[in-house]
Amino acid sequence: MTVVSPGWPVTPAAGAARTPAAVLAAAADARATVVLSGHVQPDADALGSTLALAEGLRRRGARVLATFPGPPALPASLGWLPGAEGLVPSTAVPGCPDVFVSLDAASPGRLGELAALLADAGTSLVVDHHASNPGFGDVRLVDPAAPATVVLVAGLLDELGVALDAELATLLYAGLTADTGSFRFGSTRPDTHLLAARLLATGIDHAAISRRLFDTAPFGWLRLLSAVTGRAVLEPAVGAGLVWTWSSTAEAAEHGLPGEQLEALVDVVRTTAEADVACVLKGQDDGSWSVSLRSRGATDVARVAMTLGGGGHRAAAGFTSWLDREGTLAQVREQLCSLSASGLPPRPGAVPDGR
Repeated sequence: MTVVSPGWPVTPAAGAARTPAAVLAAAADARATVVLSGHVQPDADALGSTLALAEGLRRRGARVLATFPGPPALPASLGWLPGAEGLVPSTAVPGCPDVFVSLDAASPGRLGELAALLADAGTSLVVDHHASNPGFGDVRLVDPAAPATVVLVAGLLDELGVALDAELATLLYAGLTADTGSFRFGSTRPDTHLLAARLLATGIDHAAISRRLFDTAPFGWLRLLSAVTGRAVLEPAVGAGLVWTWSSTAEAAEHGLPGEQLEALVDVVRTTAEADVACVLKGQDDGSWSVSLRSRGATDVARVAMTLGGGGHRAAAGFTSWLDREGTLAQVREQLCSLSASGLPPRPGAVPDGR
């Protein structure tokens, strides 16, 4: 289905820059149809960015559809976010909207079935903070130094003249605290705390937000965590030290958990003091392995992930493998040893991507 709004597209005035904010403002003024999406298996940054910008554009007059690729179900840790009830399945969005906005997706592949909208929309806009982003879309706002995509969205809302209230602040704070590791990661900057202060000033309950995002899980999570950490392997001679383990969506189901619960495993494994790199392999229903990599600082895991077809940042990255578990691990070991032998310095501007 093709949707063309009256008055769209708008031709910028002579000499006017086609900036992301200008594209969005023109779309809102023309009451254009805007589809917004985060990446597959959205995290708090992807979903918070999508919902916050969607609500801001809606207030400005745009006709907005917020979605994400894959099954239209969210984990309990994210389903409570304001506006989540208004998300539409990816199958329900128009095939040729006036504007398509990709948020927090490091590559077109992370948009799943919605990647086609990058070419089919009247204008495609990419808002992202991943250092591995190759540069796609018609108009881009990509800042690898930003600690989270919600930081870029907050700037867009300011440029659009949308005042921050508790609803928007909740969405932005969720993404900010998630992607900065509750402000523990090295990507946290002075202006990160200034933005957090702005959000807190709206009256949001930051303790409740953090509790729902990070500190609430079913009892089955403890059983799963026990099994997965119990088979963890430490290989100090690989690169700067590797610790790895594995699980699967099938194992999660045995404990009454959705597959999304596996995403939190790497944050436990990465605390291992004797290894710079943590690796968690997550077996998927289709037979593939979704691999999460984390670095304590000495290893640029984005280089590893990009070599293996994925992406991310120095401290957090990931990729998908169709090899078996041992074959996948062999690739990781090889890349870590090669990277260690090369002596390549960390890439600047790297921040965790949460994959």
